[in-house]
Amino acid sequence: MASATETGNITGTQDKDYNLLWYVESCLENALRLDTFIKDAERAKDTQLVELFTKAQADSRKGAELGKSLLRSRLASD
Repeated sequence: MASATETGNITGTQDKDYNLLWYVESCLENALRLDTFIKDAERAKDTQLVELFTKAQADSRKGAELGKSLLRSRLASD
């Protein structure tokens, strides 16, 4: 089995850095999407879904904040 190595040959960005950027963007996008889901559930008066989607949105925001914090510290050290 071949060992995985970071490349960056195509994008110019090492895999680990690209992955961190992708993670932050995905968390933020998910938080936005969940806002629509929350509003849909509120219109349907489905409190269980409102609660689920609200918790999931908070988790996505937390993931984005953690990722942004790590990204900031890495950019400051470069």
